[in-house]
Amino acid sequence: MKRRDRINSVINLVLLTCISLIILVPFWFMIVSSFKSASDIFSYGLNINLDFSKMSFSNYTKLFTHQDAIFWVWFKNSIVITGVTTILVLVCTSMVGYGLALYKFKGRTFIFIMVLVMMMVPKDILLLPLYKLISNIGLMDTYAGVILPGIVPVSAIFFFRQFCLGLSPEYAEAARIDGCGEAKIFTKIYVPLMKPAFGAMTILTAMGSWNDFLWPLIVMNSDRNFTLPAGLMSAMTPYGNNYDILFAGSVMSIIPIVIIFLFNQKSFINGLTIGGVKG
Repeated sequence: MKRRDRINSVINLVLLTCISLIILVPFWFMIVSSFKSASDIFSYGLNINLDFSKMSFSNYTKLFTHQDAIFWVWFKNSIVITGVTTILVLVCTSMVGYGLALYKFKGRTFIFIMVLVMMMVPKDILLLPLYKLISNIGLMDTYAGVILPGIVPVSAIFFFRQFCLGLSPEYAEAARIDGCGEAKIFTKIYVPLMKPAFGAMTILTAMGSWNDFLWPLIVMNSDRNFTLPAGLMSAMTPYGNNYDILFAGSVMSIIPIVIIFLFNQKSFINGLTIGGVKG
């Protein structure tokens, strides 16, 4: 059995290593291309070889000086929208998931069924009614117009509910006997217990908001209000001759997500593991 387990471990290690290398190839190509000129990026196909004689930091200099350093404006817009969206999503969906999991009230099952139904509805179907709503209430070309439609995603509600089903309701009962209110029970007792779920959802929500391209492009009308994905694509010409700026901007855009993951990776793994097996 020990020999068989060792063989299985080696096979799994080799397989996962191969998959990891395949996944990392596009990232490596993006990083290498960010140091090349636009004419060299596709001159020999998808070339991932390092040629130090043709590499320079001119793409990053061009990116930071493009249209009066508009890249930093896009970067700021993405930081603000992602930060506010992530905080609001964590606050709203954690309370809803907590309530659906640990409170027994009339209509709870119906609400949960509606959550499951909404998870089956593609987001793209809602773009037109959301656009009409945001336009009618005067939130076009504003941060609020991008943020508000996405502060209560049903997938996050489902995730927090599943996680909270693994928490004991006896903590709340004991706290009520001691005279604690419902808000204090949630913030002082259950929020610390939900730390892995918060860590996992922070990464997923921040990554989704940071990479969102279509909705900010629809809501924002002026170039200086674009987020990074929309702004970088707007820098492309119809002839596609700004790939050097696009690759350099893409490398810069992944840095915040990497930082968020590094600070929350333990909670991310624990949250997905516990939330996936309990409930």
